[in-house]
Amino acid sequence: MHICLFDIDGTLLNTGGAGQAAMEAALASEFDANRPIEGISTAGRTDRAITADMFQYFGYEDNDHNWQRFLSSYLQHLPGHLAACEGAVLPGIPELLAELSARDDVLLGLLTGNYEQGAWLKLEYYQLRKHFGFGGFGDTQHHRNDVAREAYDKVGDYHDEPIDLERLWVIGDTPADVECGRAIGAKCIAVSTGMFSFDELRSSKPDHLFADFGDTSRLLELLL
Repeated sequence: MHICLFDIDGTLLNTGGAGQAAMEAALASEFDANRPIEGISTAGRTDRAITADMFQYFGYEDNDHNWQRFLSSYLQHLPGHLAACEGAVLPGIPELLAELSARDDVLLGLLTGNYEQGAWLKLEYYQLRKHFGFGGFGDTQHHRNDVAREAYDKVGDYHDEPIDLERLWVIGDTPADVECGRAIGAKCIAVSTGMFSFDELRSSKPDHLFADFGDTSRLLELLL
């Protein structure tokens, strides 16, 4: 079985900043935090870690009560921002996922820093939800390597044979995707359709590096 674990933002799609906008809207509506947020990195990180940094930035206690308030508000705001922002599915992705999900020797999963419900909302909006049934998410984990381990463990719910690491792939657009892939022994494919350039990604030493996935035949040959 070929197992492909995909990142979302910058790899499958670009929401046009909808996730960040929804987070800021949640902070404003739930905590009355209205000043601009500066100096908090987001690429390759988990939503839980980003939320913790935002709480610290505004001086709010990072406890379960505040986190649940934030998450509930974020999920309410996200659909509206997905509709308002000019996002898009990235080159080659619809064709790639259609080809992979049609095969009975391929298992598709997610390995993303998104909150799980937020991930499904994004994929549903861009009509990619049907291709995925499981994944590792950023609800509780602060480090992407732990998200990768979560995704790896969930593979066992869908695949009852030992995982062949030569057929386990992590596909993403940041050095953190490559790092977390290595943490579970996977082969890594990086693509420069996100915030990191081709040269920046090359320095993270993925197994394969693409400018984009417009040429799906080349990627399919590697994966299969």
